Amino acid sequence: MGAAENGDLPGRLAAILRILARHSPADHKEARDIQLIKQLVCKHGDILSPRCQVGHITASALVIDCTSGRVLLHFHRKLRCWLQVGGHMENETDVAQAALREAREETGLPDLVFFPPAAGPVDLDVHTIPAQPDMPAHLHLDFRYLMVTRQPRALAPEQGESARFRWLSVAEALAMGEALDSSLRRLLRKAGAILADLA
Repeated sequence: MGAAENGDLPGRLAAILRILARHSPADHKEARDIQLIKQLVCKHGDILSPRCQVGHITASALVIDCTSGRVLLHFHRKLRCWLQVGGHMENETDVAQAALREAREETGLPDLVFFPPAAGPVDLDVHTIPAQPDMPAHLHLDFRYLMVTRQPRALAPEQGESARFRWLSVAEALAMGEALDSSLRRLLRKAGAILADLA
């Protein structure tokens, strides 16, 4: 049963709206994106499904090695750029679980946990995905979490996933400049601030 057909869909959309209401944006772009996500959630009952052609909710994670504080980036094969791991919803009951599944599939790391525990998304972003042979250009409404691992050398992505990874300090990642989009740089700065507070 697809996400749009699930009987608990109204409850799940209400939960997403509560996440959006609680989130404090870091800049004007994130504030605008939150308002756009709210509008699209209220307008499109199938917003959780990758088949929603105007756009759909996605879930991603910036993975942190909790021993060194380094963050993990991977090279996205289709988009040809460095990103955090993540992807589409696949019948999960909430966005956080989708982020955890995607992070496990794309990294193979066996011990991933949310950081801080029980926290909501650290960042929210809307970006355009270029047209693909099977899908017109559309929006990704991305809910971005932080996760930690104690086994960074256990990287073993599932077959078919990207195999190009970099473990970098936050400063090293930010130094990549235009190789990273502005929303990922914002996410990295947020992660850096959280790590600095814990130091």
